[in-house]
Amino acid sequence: MNLPDELQLDAVRQTAARLAPYIITTPSHHWRGPKLAAALGHDLGLYVKLEQLQRTGTFKPRGAINNVLNLSAEQLRRGITAMSAGNHAIAAAYAAQQLGTHAKIFMPKAARPNRVAMARQLGAEILQFDTQMEMFAACEQCSEKEGRALIPPFDGPETLQGTATAGLEFTEQVPELDAMVLPIGGGGLSGGFAAAVRQVWPKVSVYGVEPRGANVMSVSREAGSPQVLDEIATIADSLAPPMTKPYAFSICEQTIDEIVLVDDQQLRSAMRLLFDEMKVAVEPAGAATTAAVLGPLRERLAEQRVGIILCGANIVLEDFCSLCSDQF
Repeated sequence: MNLPDELQLDAVRQTAARLAPYIITTPSHHWRGPKLAAALGHDLGLYVKLEQLQRTGTFKPRGAINNVLNLSAEQLRRGITAMSAGNHAIAAAYAAQQLGTHAKIFMPKAARPNRVAMARQLGAEILQFDTQMEMFAACEQCSEKEGRALIPPFDGPETLQGTATAGLEFTEQVPELDAMVLPIGGGGLSGGFAAAVRQVWPKVSVYGVEPRGANVMSVSREAGSPQVLDEIATIADSLAPPMTKPYAFSICEQTIDEIVLVDDQQLRSAMRLLFDEMKVAVEPAGAATTAAVLGPLRERLAEQRVGIILCGANIVLEDFCSLCSDQF
């Protein structure tokens, strides 16, 4: 690997120290149980990073806070802007609240109402648009016209440096693993997390998982450059950006060995298993790594020590029950 300076372990450790007042060190759990053993075909279990317990309910504050911490006093005075279907919006609003600035957030009209409400409760001004592409364009225009710092949802050195702190934490909480499975949306979590893990455990295999209806990183890897999808179709809206960006794409290319796809039914089944045996209710994106281990990676990872992450749990009871209704 030829990682940039900001993703080297010393830099990640320094970032973790800066983030400490604003985030929590989420725990890890060795998940073993009869239902998981039956699904896997063995009783080794999974080592799970419980990042859904992070401030705001997802891993996103790690990157958002790190971006805002790197702004000048004048940039903080002008405020920040961000675009997001929900979780990054909440994290950006949280970062603005914690660091004494103000946020203007651009979201799609189809965003979950609870996520819009959470961002507003944290003090953000919310503007909504019909499509994600309109949302991205309006946010960039706002940044140019108002001088607001644009806090990227999944790209950029500060974003991946922030998510790398989660990977570093994980290596300090569990024994050395044979394989790590990470969710991929735009690559912000997977790239940063994998960069840290692979430096500590050079022999670890790293797999990414995308929703079948939002496989923009897979398409980008096949093309050899960042791409844009014309259509998105998945219940895992937190893993469904329409595009990849150069920085996150380049880091994922270096750190992720292979990407597998899961469908909506596999996501629903994984949500139900996590609820039944781990007693956690996660959003579909939060179940993606479990779905991959039980589905396309099941035979390949048999009898190995495997790590996964639950990346988010911003879901209301009604939506959880609706998505899992055929699982009850």
